[in-house]
Amino acid sequence: MSGPLSGIRVLDLSRVMAGPWCTQILADLGAEVIKIERPGLGDDTRHWGPPWLKDEQGNPTKQSAYYLSANRGKHSVTVDIGSQEGQTLIRELAVECDVLVENFKTGGLDKKGLGYADMAKINPGLVYCSVTGFGHTGPMANDAGYDYLIQAQSGLMSITGVADGQPGAGPQRVGMAVADLTTGMNAVIAILSAIHHRTKTGEGQHIDMALLDVQVSWLANQALNYFCSGKVPGRTGEYHPNLAPYQPFPTEDGQVIIAVGNDGQFQRLCKALGCPEMAEDVRFATNPQRVLHREEMVGKICERTRARSSREWMDDLVSVHVPCGPIQNIAEVFDDPQVKARDMKIELEHPQLGKVPGIANPIKFSKTQQTYRKAPPLLGEDTESVLQRLLNKSPEDIALLRAGGVL
Repeated sequence: MSGPLSGIRVLDLSRVMAGPWCTQILADLGAEVIKIERPGLGDDTRHWGPPWLKDEQGNPTKQSAYYLSANRGKHSVTVDIGSQEGQTLIRELAVECDVLVENFKTGGLDKKGLGYADMAKINPGLVYCSVTGFGHTGPMANDAGYDYLIQAQSGLMSITGVADGQPGAGPQRVGMAVADLTTGMNAVIAILSAIHHRTKTGEGQHIDMALLDVQVSWLANQALNYFCSGKVPGRTGEYHPNLAPYQPFPTEDGQVIIAVGNDGQFQRLCKALGCPEMAEDVRFATNPQRVLHREEMVGKICERTRARSSREWMDDLVSVHVPCGPIQNIAEVFDDPQVKARDMKIELEHPQLGKVPGIANPIKFSKTQQTYRKAPPLLGEDTESVLQRLLNKSPEDIALLRAGGVL
């Protein structure tokens, strides 16, 4: 095995997105991840289709695109954790692991003797990461949390979408499960920090990750806009609340994004537009003034940008160091020369399914290169090998567990 986390073993009791996203990143970084799934059913997202992966003959398989997006690099082991025998297996596996990740409802695993307090007794060095909607404290600790609910409650939807008074106005959900994804990423940060603490002290610890906490923390400059001004931020649609011009502009054949981050860039933009005098106008000379007089400024820029094609504007503006780019659909993204050059699409060989596509991990190291060792697994494909290798279970032991419905 390779990667900076080579030698770290993770017991993954999570499903759907936030937890699996965390453990997929850990797997990409070289950790061995053992994914525990329900016998016969597996992770809920195995059934979240269509679309389904197609085999080499073009026939749909039973592998959903959603499941494939968050489970590469893992070993699938089926265990019924509702049974006493299954709970015993989980405890035995936890002794052999450095990290445990779970996203059961608050207190759910405590009832099965699989909570942090129980696991710490048998493995004091275990880093135990719990991912829930609202955390393990507070009045909503026992409530189920889903990404859509979190986007709404966190305030994210209140600042996403078309501004009031314009056609199509109203709060909108972001097109990805951002609460799940950012919680998974923050969970990785927390786990790596806890591993470093364990390296120094020998002590494991419990990590309490909440989707709502993460999404609130992600409000970033918008929250500080409120703290500093006392004004509640609203939806600004296509433009940035603190920068101008920083939005789409119409061209002869479509739109481009022009993202001016400082006054020097604005001066170069005006020169490229053929109106250098606009950069000297007191209404537009500095970013604070441009924000205050955004509507007038945008109207003047639009008059110029409509005269030429998107490609011409992108070539000319980038050449004078004014950030400008296209609005691409997902097919165009993976045909983008820059995305291709960064190897952001990968394919993994699967023994039964042929080539399985995926998106590369964006982290690039100079020494500890990532290797994608394993396609997202079929349900339970690693059960026997993991139990034999880590717990010394014999074929007879495994057969008895299967006969009893534990595996």
